[in-house]
Amino acid sequence: MIEITTTLVKKMIDTQFPEWSSLEVRPVAKSGHDNRTFHLGDKMAIRLPSGSAYVPQIEKEARWLPFLARYLSLPISNPIAIGKPSEDYPFIWSVNSYLGGETVNETNISDKIRFAKELASFLRELQSINTAAAPEAGEHNFFRGASPEVYSHQVYAALEAHRNDLPTDKLRILWEQAISAKWEKQSVWIHGDVAPGNLLVKNGSLCGVIDFGIMGIGDPACDYAMAWTFFDDKSRKYFLQGLDKGTVDRARGWALWKALITCTDTNEAVAENAKHTLNEIIIEFDKTCKGESI
Repeated sequence: MIEITTTLVKKMIDTQFPEWSSLEVRPVAKSGHDNRTFHLGDKMAIRLPSGSAYVPQIEKEARWLPFLARYLSLPISNPIAIGKPSEDYPFIWSVNSYLGGETVNETNISDKIRFAKELASFLRELQSINTAAAPEAGEHNFFRGASPEVYSHQVYAALEAHRNDLPTDKLRILWEQAISAKWEKQSVWIHGDVAPGNLLVKNGSLCGVIDFGIMGIGDPACDYAMAWTFFDDKSRKYFLQGLDKGTVDRARGWALWKALITCTDTNEAVAENAKHTLNEIIIEFDKTCKGESI
């Protein structure tokens, strides 16, 4: 993986965008895996793919985000300029307007039910936008918008690996529910990575959405995995309200897949969130077995 340093980024700004050479370049507090992000002054941010697999994200955002923004009531990422590859860095990269707000966590949301409703409303807006010529699910977005079945081989391998420390019979039932439920409606827009790090809040309310790198069109179920990764049983109902059972089953499948493949991650925070997700899914399953619907 390419080492992307402040010095490297500053050099590329000075060379390609000299009008911004007086602005400070500094890393953001929490950069993502797919892209490295830096502040450019106080009003812009720089995103650089960390590998070749993530270059299509820059291209898609430049093409589609200005279009999507016209139909959304919340601010989203806004590309301003596209940088070229250089002798030091082999990929295109982007300069974006900087959106204010804090990334979501357990302490900066005053009311999870209200936040669940706000996020669900944003996703409904996104799904209502015209999809003509938009990118279908595929390798460019790691198959977000396709059936979670594309990752069955990883799920079954993980279930086998964890057969002595997880209730894998229960999890297998839920996975098979997920992959047997098919999306048979028209494709809709998806963000592809609805997660706390890509959601901004002010005063406890959703105020912006960033990092659309794995957006595309298809089945919206993947955008609801946060129902189990972040929301509790009360707020989860509001986040999923109005969805048919098949979409909820597939959404749970997406959450289950990611949790199973990351529950032993070397990143302690990632592993803990995965374990939390699995626990939420198992508790919900047990409630269903006692006659409560999910």
